[in-house]
Amino acid sequence: MDTTASKKQLKGLWPSIEREFSRQSSRLKVVRKMLEYGIRVSEEGRLFVGGLEVDYSALARDAGTDRRVVKQTATKITEDKFLFSIFSGVTPVGASLLHVVSSIGCSAIIIEADPRAAGVISKVTGVLARNGIVVRQALADDPDMVRDANLTLIVEGPVGGSVIAELEGLEMVRGITVRK
Repeated sequence: MDTTASKKQLKGLWPSIEREFSRQSSRLKVVRKMLEYGIRVSEEGRLFVGGLEVDYSALARDAGTDRRVVKQTATKITEDKFLFSIFSGVTPVGASLLHVVSSIGCSAIIIEADPRAAGVISKVTGVLARNGIVVRQALADDPDMVRDANLTLIVEGPVGGSVIAELEGLEMVRGITVRK
């Protein structure tokens, strides 16, 4: 393995990417959107979400930049061994159920906690399991990419006050929001 790529991996994904684009804020916006949506880059510099090709102009509009910046970003990624190793393998996580919980009879529990603390997911899901609450989806924000990273759990049915109190009693939990 290339030692430069190894060193970049040890320092974390987002900080390494940020360093690569530190002098190009528009390209950094494009790369952030690419990671947010799970957009991968082919060897030819074409962009895809799954098997669906993404137009440079569409991504440019969403990132608030010009299509040429998107194309230049894709070209830079294909030319850099480390960046290509990441962006050629990125895939979308899937659809978030957060905004449809009321339509599907679920609830969303949004946990504000120290995202770098070990065991947040384990302790929170442990409380839910002890109370017979089924988790349908778990989404954890990357603290390097999202300023106020949260853990979002979509659970079947309503969440009672005693469960919320037990979750709030966990040492690493700073706050909880429940959506129905």
